[in-house]
Amino acid sequence: MCGIAASVGRHGAASRVKAALERLEYRGYDSAGIAARSADGGVAYARTVGGVASLGTAPDDPTTAAIGHTRWATHGGVTERNAHPLRDCTGRLFIAHNGIIENADILRTELVAAGHRLTSDVDSEVIVHLLEDALITAVSLAAALFAAAERLRGSWAVVALDTLTGEIAATAHGSPLIAAEAADGVYVASDVGAVTDRVTEFRVIDDDDVVVLDSAGIRWWGAGQSAPTPAARTVPRSHRSPVAGRHSDHMGNEIDEQPAVARSIVNSLAPRIAEGALWNDLALPPIETFERVVILGCGTSLHAGRAVGGVFSKLGRLPSRALVASECADAVWEPRTLVIALSQSGETADVLRAFEALPRTGITVLALTNNPMSTLARRADAVIDCLAGPEIGVAATKTFLAQVLTGVCVALSGLSTSPRLAPRVFAAQQRALHHAPAAIERALRVWGDIVPGLTNRFAEAPGFLFLGRGGGVVYAAEGALKLKELTYRWAEHQPAGELKHGPLALVGQGTPVFVVDDGDPRLDVSIAEVEARGGHVVRVSGPGPQTSPSRPSTSDALLLPAWGPLDAVVPLQMFARALALHLGHNVDRPRNLAKSVTVQ
Repeated sequence: MCGIAASVGRHGAASRVKAALERLEYRGYDSAGIAARSADGGVAYARTVGGVASLGTAPDDPTTAAIGHTRWATHGGVTERNAHPLRDCTGRLFIAHNGIIENADILRTELVAAGHRLTSDVDSEVIVHLLEDALITAVSLAAALFAAAERLRGSWAVVALDTLTGEIAATAHGSPLIAAEAADGVYVASDVGAVTDRVTEFRVIDDDDVVVLDSAGIRWWGAGQSAPTPAARTVPRSHRSPVAGRHSDHMGNEIDEQPAVARSIVNSLAPRIAEGALWNDLALPPIETFERVVILGCGTSLHAGRAVGGVFSKLGRLPSRALVASECADAVWEPRTLVIALSQSGETADVLRAFEALPRTGITVLALTNNPMSTLARRADAVIDCLAGPEIGVAATKTFLAQVLTGVCVALSGLSTSPRLAPRVFAAQQRALHHAPAAIERALRVWGDIVPGLTNRFAEAPGFLFLGRGGGVVYAAEGALKLKELTYRWAEHQPAGELKHGPLALVGQGTPVFVVDDGDPRLDVSIAEVEARGGHVVRVSGPGPQTSPSRPSTSDALLLPAWGPLDAVVPLQMFARALALHLGHNVDRPRNLAKSVTVQ
């Protein structure tokens, strides 16, 4: 969840690292730091809890090698002494680390007994002292880092700077790192997005490889000895600069982008749905191969996956279930299962750990991610890019919508050749898919006039309830999650039918209750129950807060999308953002959260 950047070049290394950290700061913004070396051997070292912007670099930056870090705290409080980079006893070595060192307490005890001075509370500090010891006998920084890493248990992405030589070494194990070359120097970063303004290609640092950055470029080591350089990968277009917009915050602009994102996805993928073309392009086995579908994800991605799973179960009558990735250690896996693993970053630690526990046979994994070069994408049997483009706001908006639409296109394509799906039903679902961009655009336009009034009305409300039925439940869940993430108020979602089985006790005079209306007439009963207790109901159905969608006749029922009322998520996102801004919160950087969850 933290961000790492490192660079070696003729000059300006610290400035380049700072710029890269600014592009990574959404991954962690509790603290930040840079350690750098100049050609004359001078050392610059700065750490702060004030954010990357407060890390100053000289206008004529003389540094030739630098490493930097932006932190999301796990072990140790948010203080300057816990910020990375961390240094050894001599001041010669500095390291930055992402991940969790599970045996840190044991190593700390050994190091202190051996005379090392550890000055922070973080697990990462043991790495730099292990490196300090290893370098006494090792023939190179790379060999020392390899030896130090052999003592570690857990996950890590580590960059190390030797200020004596100006060398940088890096290694990874269960946490992502990439290396890249540019005209102004060579780079290592935890995400290619850190350097997409400078490079067009990159190389993935595989588990336990070591790379060395120096004036000669990048050298690769594996198993403690020189190794061939892996093939370069092209930076995906989706990783390039985010789109500017009318808002000062990224989240507002990303909400505004959703009609365009939806239109791009439909235009790109919908023509390939029929006759299984998209499905076949992914080299997936025929849909009849599978007897069930399992959705694997966390948070927003899990909600998106549940909407996609509904397409398989409602249209194809394939049993579908959703598993929280962090809670599936004891899951029973049956053969002939299609697993759809969703992760916006493709680096979500809980999803990757669950992936490792899957059976080796009888399971096919489709990765749905916004990063087709990610660890999840490389390990899956098939991968599809959700085509959202860069998303900087920590609370996902357009990536949720993109995951749903991309997954729906794949599901419809898989079912298009199946006798499970009648041609007229398939045609109706295609029409609903093509209508989605316009529906999202209309919701954005109409609710733009409504949300400010709701924000003022509910500004003092201590908590919120979100209800839905059928396909609306996942959007109620996503609406509640967005509100919690951004406003720090409690928010609970429930299937509307469960209201009378306990959650109705939360409703009092003026309690805000958002109802995601998918046209199910039974919602009227739940709404009456809320209003009878004084609750204030906001019926979310796309066009407006008090307008239900027209009840479809039997002949029109097929027009309802099997993935639920996707456009309903737009006003829920807009309201969460507006209320958070009203309360003075940073909507791009909600407290305690980070964008890419690379620790368990």
